[in-house]
Amino acid sequence: MKTLKITLLSMFLVASLNGLNQEHPQEHPAEHPQEHPAEHPSEAITIDKDNLAVAIEQFVEQDAALKGGYFLVVDDKTGEVLKLKLDLVHKERLASLGDNTYFACADFKTPKGKTYDLDIFMKGKDLDDLKVTEIMIHKEKGKERYTWEESEGVWKRVPK
Repeated sequence: MKTLKITLLSMFLVASLNGLNQEHPQEHPAEHPQEHPAEHPSEAITIDKDNLAVAIEQFVEQDAALKGGYFLVVDDKTGEVLKLKLDLVHKERLASLGDNTYFACADFKTPKGKTYDLDIFMKGKDLDDLKVTEIMIHKEKGKERYTWEESEGVWKRVPK
């Protein structure tokens, strides 16, 4: 795989509360957008789940290296800057949303062990073009701030 070129965007995005997949294994299937590969066959071939997971891991690693070893995210609910370490990218929660846009769910921990589930969106026509466009806090210690609902084939965030 070519060296992934990622433009580091402002990490002062915010949003939700987390729980580890091991703690809440039944929550993830219904709460995140699902891929529709038949609707977007070219994107599914260009960027697959494995290399999308690697792209997210590399983005987080590169960003943390610039910020004292932590992935920094501003919590829009509290205004607090969260210092996070990546714990797990949920490969089963990676999806193509069409229009060269991809979704991933990843678990993070603070230095004190508090867990956050972040929803990460990336856009690009191939791996070299892939960029993070949005990061939202979905959960803090397993408590959702929003959920996902589908309406007529379009996924929307719904506040809790």
